[in-house]
Amino acid sequence: MENYKKEFIEFMIDCQVLKFGEFVLKSGRKSPFFMNAGAYVTGSQLCKLGEYYARAIHEHYGDDFDVLFGPAYKGIPLSVITTMAYSKLFGKEIRYCSNRKEVKDHGDAGILLGSKLQDGDKVVIVEDVTTSGASMEETVPIIRAQADIQIKGLMVSLNRMERGKGEKSALEEIKELYHFETNAIVTMQDVLEYLYNRPYKGNIYINEKIKVAIDDYYAQYGAK
Repeated sequence: MENYKKEFIEFMIDCQVLKFGEFVLKSGRKSPFFMNAGAYVTGSQLCKLGEYYARAIHEHYGDDFDVLFGPAYKGIPLSVITTMAYSKLFGKEIRYCSNRKEVKDHGDAGILLGSKLQDGDKVVIVEDVTTSGASMEETVPIIRAQADIQIKGLMVSLNRMERGKGEKSALEEIKELYHFETNAIVTMQDVLEYLYNRPYKGNIYINEKIKVAIDDYYAQYGAK
């Protein structure tokens, strides 16, 4: 596993973004782990988060894209911080773009924030986590309606590796439905591999009990 992935797992723990216990998800599923990207709240945390996204995007998509698109609402700051980090780390100016939930009819009118999309643009979408893929049902039509663009792919922070609407993971379903690549900074398999019975700052975050709960969860909801 790459060092930046190990560091990112520790970063999620430090920021209390990734937690283990008993949680009820929006889907109604009872999960032994939970990720809340809203817990990244400080300047230094957001700077580091942008760098992790930038490194993962560079690894999977290289430099062959023009725009980072962050769906409202959580994707808006993600697109901004990742654009800044990409410029810093890789010396390429990438434009950021996001959508509004409501179309603005005055001033900077329209549905987009940041850069306008232009014919020929290559776009990478950034999100926090995708469980069902429902957000892409709204986001992809918005992007494709703006200009003759190419969506290079989607980058999320954590692949939960559970079923979406069918038997495959949400990321696999998105890939098959919209015909672009889908990737994550880390997967739950990475998290299990790195944290299981491994002390971090004096704590064992995935002990035998949590491991059994996660295994049971995937037996019921894991993607095939």
